[in-house]
Amino acid sequence: MASVRREISTKARVEDVWEALRDIGALHTRLVPGFVIDTQLEPGARIVTFGNGMTIREQIVTIDDENRRVVWSAAGGSLTHHNASAQVFADAKGGTTVVWIADLLPYEAAARMTTMMEQGMAVMKQTLDRLAR
Repeated sequence: MASVRREISTKARVEDVWEALRDIGALHTRLVPGFVIDTQLEPGARIVTFGNGMTIREQIVTIDDENRRVVWSAAGGSLTHHNASAQVFADAKGGTTVVWIADLLPYEAAARMTTMMEQGMAVMKQTLDRLAR
């Protein structure tokens, strides 16, 4: 199984970052606009349409307010397994660190997933940095 981990730091307050991340139906407006162009909620899941045209159904595993962590899973297309989490941490300077981890099969999909996660994190950083202004 491949595991991909990426993180960003932002000057935005941890409370503001968590509020954006936990709003699972607003990826396309509050967290990664352009990288995700639409998010539709359905019971226990969301349908995510990416800027590259790919659409995927993500089952929401948990929204953990105590640990500021969202977990989701998806399968389909070339992936036989996908489980991911994004977690928000306060840093010592009053800003925030966001960590996104994805575990997936087949292992060969890791390069493509890494590229997508890096693109998403770059957009996320720009979006969250605007909250700090």
